[in-house]
Amino acid sequence: MIFGFISGLFGLLLSLLVIAFFILGERKVLGYCQYRKGPNKVGFMGLLQSFSDLMKLVFKYKYYCFQSRSYIGLIGVFLLVCLVVFYCLIYGTYFSFSYSAFSLVWYLVITSITSYALLCSGWGSYSSYSFLGAMRSAFSSVSFEACFMCVVIFCSLCYGGYCLSSYYYSSIVSLFIFPCLYLLFLVCILCETNRTPFDYAESESELVSGFNTEYSGIFFTCLFACEYIIIFIFSWLGSIIMVGGGLLGFIIMSFHLLFFMWARATLPRIRYDYFVNFFWSIALPLLMVSFFLIVN
Repeated sequence: MIFGFISGLFGLLLSLLVIAFFILGERKVLGYCQYRKGPNKVGFMGLLQSFSDLMKLVFKYKYYCFQSRSYIGLIGVFLLVCLVVFYCLIYGTYFSFSYSAFSLVWYLVITSITSYALLCSGWGSYSSYSFLGAMRSAFSSVSFEACFMCVVIFCSLCYGGYCLSSYYYSSIVSLFIFPCLYLLFLVCILCETNRTPFDYAESESELVSGFNTEYSGIFFTCLFACEYIIIFIFSWLGSIIMVGGGLLGFIIMSFHLLFFMWARATLPRIRYDYFVNFFWSIALPLLMVSFFLIVN
């Protein structure tokens, strides 16, 4: 139990370190995609830019004395932080001897908290635009949960269980069994992490950044960091459930992280009705057909 907790804590610290350089790498990629250099002033080649931004945000503060609804927003931030901590605990236990036989199911259970965290964060912002962005993000999360449940069932049928640690030894690569599932999973994780082209929390017509519009300082840092940690966790999870991990899994995970950067730099935002129609009329039936084919 103690060893599992230490592994989870190490996984959280590792995720934070990876996210610091992932943000820097994303800003570099976006810069070169737009014919500019990106961050290159703080430290050697801008390597300390993320840590500089962290210090700037941490030392900012905001009083919440006269805003009773804002405490609901702080509860939403706390829920989102707890969500990420639980993700990292399962991520850390994968590399230890304290893994769970239902670790993949635990990911599905923890994902269900996302909608509540987003709604609380948007409701507690005293802003109609933030609340609308939170509602859109919460519905996107529900859509992801429905598709992710099908992915979990598919993987349990392929690998014969829900334990992620045993996938590496099963010698089964589910990516080659049903390649369409992998493409749908990529689309699903773009939806779950509120990334382009499914970043419906944001909107150019409203000129706001979504449910985190009214947050600053350490609370904005928590919301911002949690989004990127979820990107890293699901990039790693996708590599495990598709190829089983190992060196090939590391390559797939690196591709996922680059895929997130490329999607933000190139893809336009899709209309909301197209998004709803795709997830509930195309993606979900395809995922259901996939594991019915595996059964038969």
